Amino acid sequence: MPFKQSNYWLDTTALPAGTSGDLPPRVDVAIVGAGFTGLSAARTLARRGASVAVLEANTIGWGASSRNGGMVLTGMKLAVETLAARYGMAAAKRMYAASLASIAFVEQIVREEQIDCNFSRSGHLEVACKESHFDAYARSVELIAREFNHRLQIISKNELRSEIGSDIYFGGLVDQVSAGLNPARYVAGLGRAILAAGAGVFENARVRQITRASEGAKPGFHLDTSRGRIFAKDVFIATSGYTSSATPALRKKIIPIGSFIIATEPLPDALARELSPRNRMIFDSKNYLYYYRLTPDNRMLFGGRAAFFPETAHTIRRSAELLRRGMVTVYPQLRDSKLEYAWGGTLDFCFDTMPHAGQMDGLYYAVGYAGHGVAMATYLGAKIAEQISGGRSDNPYEDIPFPGAPLGLYNGWPWFLPFAGAYYKVLDWIS
Repeated sequence: MPFKQSNYWLDTTALPAGTSGDLPPRVDVAIVGAGFTGLSAARTLARRGASVAVLEANTIGWGASSRNGGMVLTGMKLAVETLAARYGMAAAKRMYAASLASIAFVEQIVREEQIDCNFSRSGHLEVACKESHFDAYARSVELIAREFNHRLQIISKNELRSEIGSDIYFGGLVDQVSAGLNPARYVAGLGRAILAAGAGVFENARVRQITRASEGAKPGFHLDTSRGRIFAKDVFIATSGYTSSATPALRKKIIPIGSFIIATEPLPDALARELSPRNRMIFDSKNYLYYYRLTPDNRMLFGGRAAFFPETAHTIRRSAELLRRGMVTVYPQLRDSKLEYAWGGTLDFCFDTMPHAGQMDGLYYAVGYAGHGVAMATYLGAKIAEQISGGRSDNPYEDIPFPGAPLGLYNGWPWFLPFAGAYYKVLDWIS
């Protein structure tokens, strides 16, 4: 049976409908994007009494927020050694603490809003593709324990079968704090929560232009959308990998990268337990990585950067072939298992592979999650909302440099992705 080119997660829930009717003429805050970042910000602002309109080009949770692997991970894309060398140990400690706090914050929202999204502190497992990668784990574990007061567990190759039903890796690293969830159910729950709190979510309201303006001597911005014009005192851009020409300065600092996922048919209980005995969120140590996990109904969900360009029917088909090959390499036991789903989404990477959140040209923004967006997008959305509403925001990414492309040779279209993909494949080969 051929697989469906559709998102498995969306078959497990119904996303809420947005606000009907015309846009309000004015609001305190306009938020562009109804994913984790925007909805989390709207929740915080609405609870603080602000009038909020979330402007979404498609529908609630349409982008990466419903299409990802549902991994709620500690840490960031860059290793702590790199963070400390680049920003200093004090800043690295703040960043790492934020990554831990972000998971607790997601858990808090799930509990407070009673979101049925299969949230579970199942922990994550990073598996070493080379002996040198495994050797580096020991250095990281020692540094993180000493400087960050956080405990990780090294899993030797001989012990690895207790964590994963595969023999191709050289060992692993476990963090018990990480979690998993159903991202479509989570973003649906966030959407319902902010609608109940009084915020408006206006779907099919693509923002075409943002201009400085004033109304009644109050400075702010006019936002021209496909559903009309709205005035806002403050604007928060929460568009991540789907950032558009409406914010050209921000768009030039973000690289949209395709990430693709396949999901098998439901597997027998015994096979599922063999593949992932502790139900971890699993990813490997390559730059050009694979990430995978069991779903609550025992499917193997297997993802990766099989094609760097964003999703199309062609890139999804091609990626499904590559990911299936990769899955069978990791798990030969799945050679005869049927694929039932394949889909893609678009991640946002910045040129320094770091999250960034703050203000640019008077607009607030939070972007650059690099595959760690479930928790960090939720967290930074709330932190920027606190800043907008006049509170103190402990945002460790506000003051770090936010680089653009070298020599300015980038206008928002990632023409260089095939070269970057080849570079990282070579780097994985020689590292």
